Amino acid sequence: MATQLRFRSALALVTGAGSGIGRAVSVRLAREGATVAVCDLDGAAVHETVRLLGRPGSEKGASCGAHAAFQADVSEAGAARRLLEQVQACFSRPPSVIVSCAGVTRDEFLLHMSEDDWDRVISVNLKGVFLVTQAAAQALVSSGCHGSIVNISSIVGKVGNMGQANYAASKAGVIGLTQTVALELGRHGIRCNSVLPGYITTPMTQKVPQKILDKVFRAIPMGRFGDPEDVADVVAFLASDDSGYITGASVEVTGGLFL
Repeated sequence: MATQLRFRSALALVTGAGSGIGRAVSVRLAREGATVAVCDLDGAAVHETVRLLGRPGSEKGASCGAHAAFQADVSEAGAARRLLEQVQACFSRPPSVIVSCAGVTRDEFLLHMSEDDWDRVISVNLKGVFLVTQAAAQALVSSGCHGSIVNISSIVGKVGNMGQANYAASKAGVIGLTQTVALELGRHGIRCNSVLPGYITTPMTQKVPQKILDKVFRAIPMGRFGDPEDVADVVAFLASDDSGYITGASVEVTGGLFL
């Protein structure tokens, strides 16, 4: 079956694109015709992602425009603003698809969690999504363009998780932020949805102790951990016109995980 080109002529910005879900989303959007601006704090990793996207017109990559890599710490307001400015300067337009995948973990039980670990996770996972969403929305509204924003939350933001008070709080915040953005920006033709992955095989989940992974595995009815591509499939749907009447939604991609 021929690959759909739902994003022909679209410009997409993906943060956290150096690995895992962010990289898979970038590859998927490029395969469907998007020009992709990939961003990560790890400059080497994000350049590797661009290499994987292929050259414009190749079988690997998009059919329009050259992809580009950007390095930024999305938890810093100035960096987030500069990122959008650089993307617009590079492509002469704001991105119409924005996918916030950047995230970190600093796991510890509540009784022992440091303030620094709390602040860092909230700063990247929640504040970073806010800053990128705000800057992208401002660019879209000022240019009169419509768009689709997809924020990566987590099932942990809905049900909590032992040792992840900071991560759960940040991802729950992403859900609330997404719903509010959807309410505020619908009149501008901008949709905003979130995706709640379960246990996906990424560098982040590879840090989880094996005994915890074994327990989680038994709680997944579909009998396997998810792949980043499973999440990318849903992101592509929410970013495309196929979901044109969906906004403020939170879509779980968990294999039926019950915690």
